[in-house]
Amino acid sequence: MTVGKPGNEETPSERARRKSRIRWITLGEAVAVSAVIISGLGLWVSYEDRRDARADKIAEDARTQVHGPFYLRAEANGDGSALTLSPVRADDVIQGQTIRFPPAFKLSPVTTTSDARIEAGWFGDALKSDRKKRELPDETQGDERVPVMIETDYLADGKTLSARAYYDIGYALEGHFLRGSTVKLRGLSLIGTAVTQDTPADQRLAGLWGVRAGKVRTKK
Repeated sequence: MTVGKPGNEETPSERARRKSRIRWITLGEAVAVSAVIISGLGLWVSYEDRRDARADKIAEDARTQVHGPFYLRAEANGDGSALTLSPVRADDVIQGQTIRFPPAFKLSPVTTTSDARIEAGWFGDALKSDRKKRELPDETQGDERVPVMIETDYLADGKTLSARAYYDIGYALEGHFLRGSTVKLRGLSLIGTAVTQDTPADQRLAGLWGVRAGKVRTKK
């Protein structure tokens, strides 16, 4: 008599096939999980790239919309009779300027167009006259300073803008036999920004010049 196998028993070949299927399912699941992880990493990297790109765009827009402060530099000509002015930022274009001198000089403001400059002849005689009132020497050992307020109209990024600031003009007095002294311009240095009203600007210039040159000597 042949004894049959119980219904719930597996043959060796069936058992091997079942284990093989289990291994393949486990491997497939691992591959699927890896694919999900890789896809997630790709989405995260893409999101970070987009966020960085947006941040760069915002920063670039801010740089375009907000223009930096306007400052001037100066270069003296060969004989020191004039200073040629130019913007520190090469992209700025000067359209015109108004230069105000200390009230003690009793000079009207000088206006220029795109030929930005300061000439010693504009204020040299007034400077020497005021120095004489203060009993200052006709010659200087080094560079002296006279404050001015410069208002500049300029173009930047296609826009017309205006800037007002106080500057010191560096100068020297060189004596000449029988011909008095000559004002020689040396350069320009920034003091600070100026208010938009002219009266406070004149008061500030008067105070600055008083510090630079001292009090007027009163006759006894």
